[in-house]
Amino acid sequence: MSRKVEELNRRLLRARDAIDRAYAEPLDVPAIAAVAHISPAHFSRCFSSVFGETPHRYLQRRRVERSMFLLRETERSVTDVCFAVGFASLGSFSRTFREIVGESPSAYRRGHGPVVVPGCVQMAQFRISHRRAAPLSLT
Repeated sequence: MSRKVEELNRRLLRARDAIDRAYAEPLDVPAIAAVAHISPAHFSRCFSSVFGETPHRYLQRRRVERSMFLLRETERSVTDVCFAVGFASLGSFSRTFREIVGESPSAYRRGHGPVVVPGCVQMAQFRISHRRAAPLSLT
């Protein structure tokens, strides 16, 4: 691997880490690309090539993953969870949640109570793959 490719990968990882840290804040591609010191168009192409999804879709997936935890583990309303994870509207949250998870936030909450397993196992089970892989079985 060339030095240039390694540097680009480091920049992309820095940008992805920034998304993970600030998922609940208003983020757009130019702001994330600035973290990587790359133009927005080039950043989007490289991010998609390396991680297999667009930066926007990655951000949405991270927000939905966090909302899944909040819906399972807290009594907060769906609307409160929606805004807590960074979505601007309940409609976009519900639509995105259904696209990624396969059911509405309310249905997810009804079918998934608090999980009583070690945190590392929870993270592995509920991590959403952009390829829609089935969750790990705990049995």
